[in-house]
Amino acid sequence: MARYTGPLCRLCRREGEKLFLKGIRCHTEKCGVERRKYPPGQHGQGRGKLSDYGLQLREKQKVRRIYGIMERQFRLYFEKASRMKGVTGEVLLQLLERRLDAAVFRMGFAANRREARQLVKHGHFLVNGRSSDIPSHLLRPGDVVGLKESSKENPTVAESLSVAEHRGLPEWIQFDATALKGTFVRIPTRDEIQLPVQEQLIVELYSK
Repeated sequence: MARYTGPLCRLCRREGEKLFLKGIRCHTEKCGVERRKYPPGQHGQGRGKLSDYGLQLREKQKVRRIYGIMERQFRLYFEKASRMKGVTGEVLLQLLERRLDAAVFRMGFAANRREARQLVKHGHFLVNGRSSDIPSHLLRPGDVVGLKESSKENPTVAESLSVAEHRGLPEWIQFDATALKGTFVRIPTRDEIQLPVQEQLIVELYSK
């Protein structure tokens, strides 16, 4: 599947806010949004007011970029959310937070979701004692995600864990720093998923 391989700061600038796609760098003065607070491109500083459709599209693109998901896969998540009980927009975000790569990031094993996806694809993690290299693996309450014994000395993971405390641990995840294991305790509520998104706009976009 195709993946965006261009500058990540460009994506944040396009959305006009920090999406924290580069980990620690996003918290420094080197952040692209801090240095150039306008959209990228030749006409970035002259863009006018967005239409209702434009606002809906930007919100959808923002969520896609935060989780690193391509359009077709994102649409499938939306369709699945629309068939489940609950508010569609909230269920959509809950499905995205249940992804294995999202949980790996939340537990502090990776500095950002892109790095977490790469670590998962390289087979560094176990889910309930079994190897899993599928970033989109949906976790269920009670699932345990652990680092493989052979991966505990991985320098990327070690560096991320050393600075993960500044991000804090979400309430729906428990983490054992000694055993390097985390438990997906429960599905988070919308209030707990602290993302700068208006998911209702995405629902409106796909409901047309």
